Amino acid sequence: MTNKPNHGLRELAQLAGVSKSTASRVISGNGYASPEVKERVLQAAETLRYKPNAVARAMVTKRTNNLGVIVFREQPPIVSHPLYGKIIDEILVASEARGYSVFLKTDREMSLRSTDFLLEQRVDGLILVSRLQKNVIDYVKKFNLPYLMVNGSTDDPEVIHLVSNDETGGSRAADYLHGQGHRKFFVIAGPIEHRSHSLRLAGFTRRLEQLGISTQSSAVKIVPSPESNFAYGIKLMEEHYQVFIDQGYTALFTTNDMLALGAMKLLLDRGVRIPQEVAVMGYDDIELGSMYTPSLSTVSVDATGIGRDAVELLDKLIRGVTDLPKLVEYNSHVVIRQSTEGKE
Repeated sequence: MTNKPNHGLRELAQLAGVSKSTASRVISGNGYASPEVKERVLQAAETLRYKPNAVARAMVTKRTNNLGVIVFREQPPIVSHPLYGKIIDEILVASEARGYSVFLKTDREMSLRSTDFLLEQRVDGLILVSRLQKNVIDYVKKFNLPYLMVNGSTDDPEVIHLVSNDETGGSRAADYLHGQGHRKFFVIAGPIEHRSHSLRLAGFTRRLEQLGISTQSSAVKIVPSPESNFAYGIKLMEEHYQVFIDQGYTALFTTNDMLALGAMKLLLDRGVRIPQEVAVMGYDDIELGSMYTPSLSTVSVDATGIGRDAVELLDKLIRGVTDLPKLVEYNSHVVIRQSTEGKE
């Protein structure tokens, strides 16, 4: 009998010599049972390798202990994205620590299908990653399901969202490069419709203006990029290489690390010395940047804190905790490596 896994509650009660209701109280932890009875029931559960039926448990507690995570991103990489991947890793670790399982979906079309799938799984709450359209938020709200947003923005004052303070980070990048003596700046800016890229660019250019460098002058060249990947870093740097050299730009700033790494590869392939001739700075502090030669100076994003706290806050929402902050911002700081100073 003991070789059969996951016996029912009836068999557990019979082996322990108690009623089904008593066995259920002990297993669920709800209600009173004497120490001697608890010991008998738990010993029987160990003998039978008893595990409560998840469906039955959900019917009693009204919870499945499942969370849903949807990553809204139109172009790959999605889960393997250096920043989103790190956030998702932290969500998975934090969820496991709190006893949750995770259903992970990706959505490239900003549709409602991924949301429908997770609602069908009866998840206890949702974590929505990256930017998404208002119709998705309105749809989720109709089901009265706890949810929050990560690395996105919304005008809805009721939505809890966790974000990096990207505008301040962009400002700090400008401060640092200006402090290094640079006065001519070449900027590759990722998709402006993305919150992060938009705010990083805004913070960088606003600080340059405050430092007396007009972003409307030849001292600053801003090149928009429709994508934020390595290939576009190479492509745009190649297209603007002659202008870059002829105008004598000495600092390159990009609104994420992958664009910076691509642009830096093109410059190195063309024989440009980094950082002696050009300083290069990205944003995100992805692991690959520290492995590059020269290693990439960047601005950090607290992906660990964002992923961990998303689960903690969602757990509180699920448990009915109120008065939670609607906006949680994470500070960024400049990470100095070889691409701007020539030494670690």
